[in-house]
Amino acid sequence: MIPVSRTQLALFFILLCPVNIIGLWWAVGSPLVMDPNSICRKTKRLAGRQAELCQTQPEIVHEVVKGAKLGVRECQHQFRFRRWNCTSQNKYFGRVLQQDIRETAFVYAITAAGVAHAVTQACSMGELLQCGCEATRSRAPPRPTGAAGAEGVKWEWGGCGDDIEFGYEKSKQFMDAKRKKGKSDIRTLVDLHNNEAGRLAVRNYMRTECKCHGLSGSCTLRTCWKKMPHFREVGDRLLERFNGAFKVMGGNDGKTLIPVGQNIKPPDKQDLIYSAESPDFCMPNRKTGSLGTRGRVCNSTAMDVSGCDLLCCERGYQEETMVFEENCLCRFHWCCVVQCKKCSVRKELSLCI
Repeated sequence: MIPVSRTQLALFFILLCPVNIIGLWWAVGSPLVMDPNSICRKTKRLAGRQAELCQTQPEIVHEVVKGAKLGVRECQHQFRFRRWNCTSQNKYFGRVLQQDIRETAFVYAITAAGVAHAVTQACSMGELLQCGCEATRSRAPPRPTGAAGAEGVKWEWGGCGDDIEFGYEKSKQFMDAKRKKGKSDIRTLVDLHNNEAGRLAVRNYMRTECKCHGLSGSCTLRTCWKKMPHFREVGDRLLERFNGAFKVMGGNDGKTLIPVGQNIKPPDKQDLIYSAESPDFCMPNRKTGSLGTRGRVCNSTAMDVSGCDLLCCERGYQEETMVFEENCLCRFHWCCVVQCKKCSVRKELSLCI
C-alpha cells in the first residue's frame, strides 16, 4: 500500500482544476481525499457529469479514487529503476504534470486505465448498484480454441463477465475533463489521446475464461465469460508504449496531431504521444520537477536503465554496507497466526553519488 503522505494532500490543492483534473486522482493518499464527499466538496469547479456523479453517485467516485491509487502503485513499480521514479512529492510532481513529456503521457494513461479497471472490478464484485456482470445475451458464442477434443463441445456465455464498457465510460467521464469551446489546443489533444490509450490497454485485451461441465469432467459443455487482464499486464503494455512513444505537433486546424520526423507513421489509438522532450532528471531542478538521482540505489552490473552508469548519469557510485531488519524464522501457529522474529541483514548497496 502507498503510505499516507502530507505532500499528496498538498498536491491535491496544487493541481485542483478541470484543465489538469488528473492531479486530483493522483493526490488520493490523504484521508481527506479518500472520502468521496470531501473530494466533491473540494472540487466545486468540476463540470457537467463529473459534478453530477459527485452529488448522486459518490460510491462510483470512491471506486475512481481506488483506481487512481492502483495507477499510482503501478507507475511506481514500472519506473522504480528509472531516473524519474514516479515520485508523488507535490512540489516536483506537479511540475512534471505541467510538461507535455513522455512521463506525463504514461501518468495519464495508467491513471485512466486504473480507473476503468477499478470501476469494472467493483461491478463484478457486486459493490455498485449501477452495474453488475456483463450482459452476454446478444453476444455471439465463443469460438472453439482448436484444442484436442474441442470438436463437438457446446459453448455458451455464462458466469460473471467483467462489464468493461461501464468502467470504460466512467473512466472517460472523469478523466476527460471538459474544455471550453474553441479552446482546443495541442496539450488537450495529447492528454485526451493518452487517456484513451490507457483505457484501451484494458478494454482491447479482455481474455476469455471457461469452465467445463459434464459427467466425470467430460466437458460436454463449456461456460465462458470475459475477464480483464491483470493490471500488471496493463502496466507492462503501457510501458512498452512509453518506450515507443511518438512525438507530435499540432496541425494548422488545431484539431489534429502530426508526428514529428520524416517517414513516421501516424500513431494509432493505443500509442502514447507527447510534444516536448523530457529533461534528463539527473540533477535536482524544481522547474522541471526533477529530484535528481543522488543517493539512489543502482545495479553495478546491469547494462539497462537500472545500471549505475545510466541511473547515476555517469557521475559514479559508491558501495555502502547497510543493515536492515527483516522478518525471519516465521512459524504458523494454529489457528491462525504467523509469528516471526526480527533478524538483522547486512547488504552491500551501490548508491549514486
